[in-house]
Amino acid sequence: MPSHRAGQEQAGPARRARQARHARRARWLARAALALVLAAVGLLIAATDLGGAIVAVLIAVAALALAAVGSWWALTHHGAARAAGVLVAIGALVGMVLLYANSTVRWLIALGAAVAWAAAIACGRAALRADRAEQGAPVLRTPAPRRPVLIMNPASGGGKVEQFDLVRKAEALGCRVILLDPAHHQDVAALARQALADGADLLGVAGGDGTQALVAGVAAEHGVPFLVISAGTRNHFAMDLGLDRDDPSRCLLALTDGVELRVDLGEVAGRTFVNNASFGVYAEIVQRPEYRDAKASTTLDQLPDLLTGYAGARLTAHIDGTVLAGPQAVLVSCNPYDTGWYGAGRRPRMDTGKLGVIGLTVRGAAQAADLALRGEQSGALTTMTADEVVVTADTDTVQAGVDGEALTLPTPVRCRILPGALRVRVPRERPGVPEARRSVDWRRLGVLALALPGKSTEAKSTEAAVER
Repeated sequence: MPSHRAGQEQAGPARRARQARHARRARWLARAALALVLAAVGLLIAATDLGGAIVAVLIAVAALALAAVGSWWALTHHGAARAAGVLVAIGALVGMVLLYANSTVRWLIALGAAVAWAAAIACGRAALRADRAEQGAPVLRTPAPRRPVLIMNPASGGGKVEQFDLVRKAEALGCRVILLDPAHHQDVAALARQALADGADLLGVAGGDGTQALVAGVAAEHGVPFLVISAGTRNHFAMDLGLDRDDPSRCLLALTDGVELRVDLGEVAGRTFVNNASFGVYAEIVQRPEYRDAKASTTLDQLPDLLTGYAGARLTAHIDGTVLAGPQAVLVSCNPYDTGWYGAGRRPRMDTGKLGVIGLTVRGAAQAADLALRGEQSGALTTMTADEVVVTADTDTVQAGVDGEALTLPTPVRCRILPGALRVRVPRERPGVPEARRSVDWRRLGVLALALPGKSTEAKSTEAAVER
């Protein structure tokens, strides 16, 4: 098996030039963001008068809190009560706008302040993106596979295998294709091991993330590269690898013009996962028979009862020595998500060697409002990274969702990270991961805005790591 550093593209003049361009762009965008913040504050003061500024701020905070409570009410109730919550949330925001609209001039100035603030946020995020550039996982140059084997599920993703003619296209590139029979359960891990015994030097999957994870575990165990084909429903793993989710056939370009990435794998109760393992509220939803056919509607329908009357196992999570007692939900991901609760975030790196941990504990409308207003800073949300997470419960077994698959696992459930365990072969050119929405780090923007011309601290450390 080639080493992690074999074929790695070394930092050279071209890389240093890119880093310098990104650093300059980050500095000027950070300065623009801070200038726009000052403009927004000045316009807001002008719109509300100096004497009324404090009252205006109090009105805004009250309106936002009421909107958050209304949103919580909508999430935790059904029927007319849910509609009432939606009306309260919308009414609070509309009322806040109307209070500021008592004069045309004041309204226009306030609108200008909002535009300036939105532009400041956009510039701030762009500055942080530029500051983080050139920090991706190292790319490895390795020989193309000679005997690739692809396992395809024709039922996955609503029939994407047939829709994109994946079998014919793969066979035209010299692949052996194993087509699963949706009418009968098949052990895909056993199929993958048999393919290796028959001489395969690459394993790939066109199917959902759960199937991807099982075959990826076999590939990692035997040190052969793994090919991801985005033929599932959501394709979270493919998305975080930067693959094309609109046209799965483009993933096959990895066979003719491909490179390798070394990424981590997660393991829960001895089973590998590529995205996450969830316990508590979300795991309860995944267990519903109707979830597979209608994920969004099932989640929305079941969430109120689960959040307000969760009667499942009482969980305790032991996170590298830290104890999280009684959370309603625990999400353990292979590498931390960028931001937000489950499904909202993306993983900017797949090789950190750390598990991401998100714990949710909401005990009523007050905590829900705090979560809505403060986001990741809320006391209702616990976010950590860890090498190992052990989930225990007051029952002998606990329900879990592992890469979207419903499982029942004996307690305690041990989750761990397998750093750099998986060789993933990907196309050289990929659409990339859309930048996840995230909180703007204003302190970092201040550092960037005041920085002298030269490389950023992150760029220097990245280049030093590559050269080592």
